[in-house]
Amino acid sequence: MSGSTSAGRMKTLSVLLAVTLCSWLVTCVPTQEKKDRIHHHKDLSDHKHDDSKDFQYDHEAFLGKEEAKTFDQLTPEESKERLGKMVDKIDSNNDTYVTAAELLAWIKFVHGRFVSEDVEKQMAIVDKNRDGSVSWEEYYKHTYSHLIDEEAFYDVVDKERYRQMMKRDERRFKQANKDGDLIATREEFTAFLHPEEFDYMKDMVVTETIEDLDKNGDGVVDVNEYIADMYTPESDEPEPEWVNTERQQFKDHRDLNKDGKLDHSEISHWIHPHEYDHADLEAKHLVYESDKDKDDKLTKNEILENWNMFVGSQATNYGEDLTRRHDEF
Repeated sequence: MSGSTSAGRMKTLSVLLAVTLCSWLVTCVPTQEKKDRIHHHKDLSDHKHDDSKDFQYDHEAFLGKEEAKTFDQLTPEESKERLGKMVDKIDSNNDTYVTAAELLAWIKFVHGRFVSEDVEKQMAIVDKNRDGSVSWEEYYKHTYSHLIDEEAFYDVVDKERYRQMMKRDERRFKQANKDGDLIATREEFTAFLHPEEFDYMKDMVVTETIEDLDKNGDGVVDVNEYIADMYTPESDEPEPEWVNTERQQFKDHRDLNKDGKLDHSEISHWIHPHEYDHADLEAKHLVYESDKDKDDKLTKNEILENWNMFVGSQATNYGEDLTRRHDEF
């Protein structure tokens, strides 16, 4: 993944984050603002990854993450020390080697823990009657009522934007709420917050992705809409090479029927690929890049020698887990 590509994506993310709530609204914000969208992160097979430039490799498994702490919070020495302790946990059979299978199991554990902790935190905030479930009324009142109903805080444009976001969240809530009673169990609330984790929510993810990208409202995504979501040119700025690469990706790999547009099924194929598992590919990638003697397994020294890649990977929750106490792993 080139540095230019990374910069373009970070610019996209910064635009999303620019739409912020007032300072006192610090928890349980509308889902569209709370997290980056699924489709922003490209398939692992799309790019040659340059881990010397871009350590935040393949963020797809952490869609919905609020704000990760990174290894920048620690000195290199602190990062290596904490990573070494984590390696002992990853080495599940205690044979002093870490295999791709052990890394895969660890990555899935880390991801599952993040989802569980996020849901637990949000439920503690929104479940006002402490009955172990979240009703749409509870969610709406906490997240939207003071944005839409209070005249003092937002102008008409703001109110309309939040009304649209509320309608979208309500639609997703109803989809997640299988029995239709508008009261989400913990599992249903998890499906609402992290729809990419549930098969029955994947169509909703596709629908939301199209809505986000389809600026002219024709129900499909053309190449310019596809590019505009990740790159906005400055005045008189030549188009970076990575943008041209993305255009070619659209033509060669996204637009399956070659009609110049992405429909619902093509968007689904893009963001829900069936050919591979992202976590599995990242585990194999970490081994491949760090395995100096090419024996298909890693020693602790091999991992620590490539520490900067690991602290920017799913294996350490992008560095956040290095800030945990050792007994919290």
